[in-house]
Amino acid sequence: MLGILKKTFDGNKREVKKLEKIADQIEALANDMSKLSDEDLRSKTADFKQRLQKGETTDDILVEAFAVVREAAKRVLGLYPYRVQLMGAVALHEGNIAEMKTGEGKTLTSTMPVYLNALTGKGVHVVTVNDYLASRDATEMGELYDALGLTVGLNTNGLTKDEKREAYAADITYSTNNELGFDYLRDNMVLYKEQMVQRPLHYAVIDEVDSILIDEARTPLIISGSAKKSAQLYLQTNAFVKTLKIDEDYTYDVKSKGVQLTEDGISKAEKGFGIDNLFDISHVQLNHNINQALKAHVSMQVDVDYVVQDNEVVIVDQFTGRLMKGRRYSDGLHQAIEAKEGLDIQNESMTMASITFQNYFRMYEKLAGMTGTAKTEEEEFKNIYNMYVTVIPTNKIIVRQDHADLIYASKEGKFRAVVNDIAQRYEKGQPILVGTVAIETSELISSLLQKKRIPHNILNAKNHGREADIIAAAGQKGSVTIATNMAGRGTDIKLGEGVKEVGGLAVVGTERHESRRIDNQLRGRSGRQGDPGATQFYLSMEDELMRRFGSDNMRNMMAKLGMDDEQPIQSKMVSRAVESAQRRVEGNNFDARKQLLQYDDVLRQQREIIYKQRMDVLENENLQGIVKDMLRSSIERNVVAFMPQNDDEELNTTALLDYVNANLLQEGDVTEAELQGKDLEQIVGLLVAKTDEKYQEKEDLLGDRMREFEKVIVLRSVDTKWIDHIDAMDQLRQGIHLRAYGQINPLREYQSEGFAMFEQMVTAIEDDVAKYVMKAEIQRNLERQEVAKGQAVNPKADGESEQRKKPFVKAERDDIGRNDPCPCGSGKKYKQCCGRLA
Repeated sequence: MLGILKKTFDGNKREVKKLEKIADQIEALANDMSKLSDEDLRSKTADFKQRLQKGETTDDILVEAFAVVREAAKRVLGLYPYRVQLMGAVALHEGNIAEMKTGEGKTLTSTMPVYLNALTGKGVHVVTVNDYLASRDATEMGELYDALGLTVGLNTNGLTKDEKREAYAADITYSTNNELGFDYLRDNMVLYKEQMVQRPLHYAVIDEVDSILIDEARTPLIISGSAKKSAQLYLQTNAFVKTLKIDEDYTYDVKSKGVQLTEDGISKAEKGFGIDNLFDISHVQLNHNINQALKAHVSMQVDVDYVVQDNEVVIVDQFTGRLMKGRRYSDGLHQAIEAKEGLDIQNESMTMASITFQNYFRMYEKLAGMTGTAKTEEEEFKNIYNMYVTVIPTNKIIVRQDHADLIYASKEGKFRAVVNDIAQRYEKGQPILVGTVAIETSELISSLLQKKRIPHNILNAKNHGREADIIAAAGQKGSVTIATNMAGRGTDIKLGEGVKEVGGLAVVGTERHESRRIDNQLRGRSGRQGDPGATQFYLSMEDELMRRFGSDNMRNMMAKLGMDDEQPIQSKMVSRAVESAQRRVEGNNFDARKQLLQYDDVLRQQREIIYKQRMDVLENENLQGIVKDMLRSSIERNVVAFMPQNDDEELNTTALLDYVNANLLQEGDVTEAELQGKDLEQIVGLLVAKTDEKYQEKEDLLGDRMREFEKVIVLRSVDTKWIDHIDAMDQLRQGIHLRAYGQINPLREYQSEGFAMFEQMVTAIEDDVAKYVMKAEIQRNLERQEVAKGQAVNPKADGESEQRKKPFVKAERDDIGRNDPCPCGSGKKYKQCCGRLA
């Protein structure tokens, strides 16, 4: 009965059958295509473009276009896409995820939908996890696209704006996810439209889609500016925290990685810093720094969470094991770690613009992805990105043997068994890939192998520059490679001569990751394209996953059976229990990402409004209508504030006149007599007429420069207030969860308060524009200026939640003295005018 139900409701089987039919149609054109000359094949591109312009859709020409690419790949690359690759290509074109095992040729598969969608002329982005893969694929697959008459661009870190613009203008652009997101943010900070590099986002194919859209989903991309802070407090709190003792002065929760001061710890802090109450409002910064110093010492481990390289703290990506140079922990945690490691303490930063990968990639008209491991996260892909996961069959049957997990009582026993297993396999010449979760584990195994005099390579974040060379040698006879989670992701391990005879590549896992996908990626390194292979995971009751989420029953069972380190348990039941723990963690992580997205959607809506307004400013030649609307709105809102609230009160004409003279007109332009006896509508009408008159006078004086003057004022006001607003929303976000204690829904509160704050920001922009357009005078050449200089950073969450950024600190210009005349032309000193906003 269960089998019948499975067949009836197995959506993947139905989808695979549909894809097989389309693959049949593509294969049916093989002979026709083989008869075409190279020139005829190339001319097909122009034919397809013409057909699309005449009203046909990409779906209409799919079969023929895929057949063209297939034939061209055979001639140019010497590769002829298999039937399963055609099926994967169709799934990608439909905006879904093709799950294809390692070695099945995902890169070649992607060429077909990429070519087809590039024919529209709107641009296609192929997204990879690092510059090396982007460069490799752009070079290798670029030959194929070039032969078919399409242009290819490569967008990597360090390119100039002109080079980036050229890369994005190509039919197909290869890039990393980070670079795409940062370019989008930078484009929405430019002062002239011509400085933008990206085109509207059309179609993207993401390689290793689970890594980018799941693992990195909670990592915001941030454009940040420097905010100067004293390093002394970090040094003082670091020295203080070193004196504290666990359980006595602070507690540490392994599951949540939370560190808290005890009452004794609080008393020690108050005595150590000579204060009466650590929780007094005047000691907020000190309290915060003590907590960050504690976190740095207790929950952040060197060679696990970060490494020290060239006298800098460099974050290690917990999902891939790669070093994330240029990224910093936010909210002072990075500085606390620098103090802990005895390094120079660098400045904290302010956030100028930010976006999550979730919201960036959802802006594409169509999104597709490919990976070897996505089915376990299908619900998330469906709910958040509207992408379905199709498991594409392998070209050849997988013959790899996946052994049940071996579980030991202690880590010591586990590692001894791992090394013995490696030694036995090494003796017979079988290549071995050893997978580790942390850098320190890879180095521990390396030292144990050195004692046994077994030669080996280490592939971790410290030496990933040699990644390609190490991976190329990993399948050779007698090769031993120790790798962190990255495990050469995106590169195939090909078997050397005589390796199949000794059992193929053996994968030895030293620990289970909290995500099943990462374990499956490691397994998938072996047994590619029907090759033989074997996988074996070694676990211990002291592993982090087992300590945090392992079953107490399992521990009790091992204790009762008197298991020692020479007698591991090996059973499917144990493996299922571990998978159950992993499912719980995956569920927790999905909930966290979903909640983050709900909060981030509030800022996304606001971001889209502001960025659209900014674009209107850049695109419009004449902003007079926009500025006059802002001016009228500001006048109406402010006049209401001075109007009498009831019949007993009179209009406060003195206060209203002070407002008008300070913000809109020169003294004497409006008199008290003109204001007296008038109602709201009459006063607004009078002030609008007077400001219109002055506006016209300014326009007559400035001539063509008036249009640029309007743009300078509006851009400056929007950028300044938006940066302040981002920080204010971040501050709100950090404390909003406390509302739950009052039986109030924090998300709803965040939405309503965030909306109110956004409205306040819009009114502040209008008031700002009204004031500077009416009061500022131009005494020298107009020049649009950035509100603050920013740089791209990509902070990682420390534990389960995003880190809080520091409040925005306005940056002063270095080239203007505080007492110099203000460049806006107001006639005031810089410190009394724009210097207050700078």
